[in-house]
Amino acid sequence: MTTRWLTPEEQRAWRAYIAAAHLLEDALDRQLQREAGMPHLYYSVLAVLSEASERRLRMTDLAGQLKITRSRLTYAVGRLEKDGLVRREGCASDRRGSIAVLTDEGMAAVERAAPGHVGTVRAALFDHLTPEQVGQVEEIFSRVAGVLQDGRDGGEVPWLRRSAPPSCS
Repeated sequence: MTTRWLTPEEQRAWRAYIAAAHLLEDALDRQLQREAGMPHLYYSVLAVLSEASERRLRMTDLAGQLKITRSRLTYAVGRLEKDGLVRREGCASDRRGSIAVLTDEGMAAVERAAPGHVGTVRAALFDHLTPEQVGQVEEIFSRVAGVLQDGRDGGEVPWLRRSAPPSCS
């Protein structure tokens, strides 16, 4: 098999993406640590749960929405549980499954952290783009995410199970 090396244009685009992704993640993490006392991942867990029906999601579904492994999510939820921001409940239809539930304290933490987080996202990313560029960013990364999530790149997606788990009641 012949290696298809990146063209100079692709190499510049790739390096610009990597630099921006690392710098943006670092900026979000620093802001949330400073203002909310939690890393970006923990805020993301709380934010996704805050938008879920009844502020609860099966752990497998939560991992899928966050695009992280179940073991990484289990660790994060364990830390958030210790702080009283999330609780875990068993799944009635699947003894192996569990549900993450955002507590009232967790909802309050999201509400306190959200303005600073949104301000950082806006200042670090969207304030520097035209409306047309925002649309392009969405189009580009939706396409890339679709290919990767569907497994069309040939890789396995670690947060997906091969068979659908039963739903929890």
